[in-house]
Amino acid sequence: MLLLHQITKQTLLIILKSGYEAAFFIFAETVQALNSAERYIEDKLEARKAAGNYRQLKPESSLIDFCSNDYLGFAHSAELKQMIRAEEDKHPSFLNGSTGSRLLTGNSAYAEELEAQIAVWHQAEAGLLFNSGYDANIGLLSSLAQRGDTIICDELIHASLIDGARLSYANRYTFKHNDPTALEEKLKNAKGITYVVIESVYSMDGDIAPIAEMLELTEQYSASLIVDEAHALGVFHKGLVNQLNLQNRIFARIMTFGKALGCHGAIVLGSSSLRNYLINFSRSFIYSTAASFNQLAAIKMGYELLRGSEETIAQLRENIRLFKQQITSTQMIESTSAIQCLMAGTNEKAAHLSQQLKAAGIDARPILSPTVAAGTERLRICLHSFNTPHEITLLTTIINQLS
Repeated sequence: MLLLHQITKQTLLIILKSGYEAAFFIFAETVQALNSAERYIEDKLEARKAAGNYRQLKPESSLIDFCSNDYLGFAHSAELKQMIRAEEDKHPSFLNGSTGSRLLTGNSAYAEELEAQIAVWHQAEAGLLFNSGYDANIGLLSSLAQRGDTIICDELIHASLIDGARLSYANRYTFKHNDPTALEEKLKNAKGITYVVIESVYSMDGDIAPIAEMLELTEQYSASLIVDEAHALGVFHKGLVNQLNLQNRIFARIMTFGKALGCHGAIVLGSSSLRNYLINFSRSFIYSTAASFNQLAAIKMGYELLRGSEETIAQLRENIRLFKQQITSTQMIESTSAIQCLMAGTNEKAAHLSQQLKAAGIDARPILSPTVAAGTERLRICLHSFNTPHEITLLTTIINQLS
């Protein structure tokens, strides 16, 4: 039923100026239009509930964390908090907000120095900060590829990369996950400037891309390789590209700070020309209010803490080893990263596994379709440096019993 407060002032004026009969039809059409929109929304929500993949926001959990992307524990690190406060104290005149986009009033020498420092650490020529990994990915891909160009993506890339490709005017293709042969078939038919997009560590599977093989193919076909390192930064220290010493041959890398670095934001690393291009053509950069000083300070201190985190990273590697040693289920996706996934096959089974673990005090979330393809629903387990051997044993024991 249409409520009185839902009728706009303009609609009421039209009704008053019209005759009774005309007013009746205007009112009826207004009700029908609003009801149609509300009906569409309700129908879509009911369909999602029926499919078992209805999303809801949940409060913070006091359960054992095998769910978050806080791989090194930086997000709740007291040391990092102290470092951020000390950095803020060094700059007592900092503003609470940036006041505008970086092309207007939101830029600062601090931001530019931070970009340069991060670029040097990752052995890149330059970098440009974005407010989030999503912003970075859609801003990079949507601005680069033009009509007549080609974007070729691994079929399992993140939604933000998919959306960035969709926003471009380029021809778009996908290839079978982590399959260089399938990639080459697409490269043979590519037109214009060609970009190949992969993740170094895949967020929903946890497996690792054959970056070196794919780089050789892109070079053979004069294509440019873009690597999202969101789930590799920290877990593999500087990331897998640096670990493989391929940084000088990669066209662009995206480093995201909301996972192992424990803060927020992202940076696109590449050439100085790429940085200048994004400043001029990337809409998610141009038209976004810049990050505040607080966010920039957190990123800078996150990197400072990461520099000396060899023991923390080693502890994470040990926890991954212990988990893989103890797990006996044959439904696990092969992974050497912090992301370990147990295939369930349906939304109901994935949700049931999560509920069973929750009853034992463990937070491990189900990943449901349509986030992943129907039939590939799974329990996504994130391992951390701070998980204890007892917690890992409890987790693996329950999973082994249930699967």
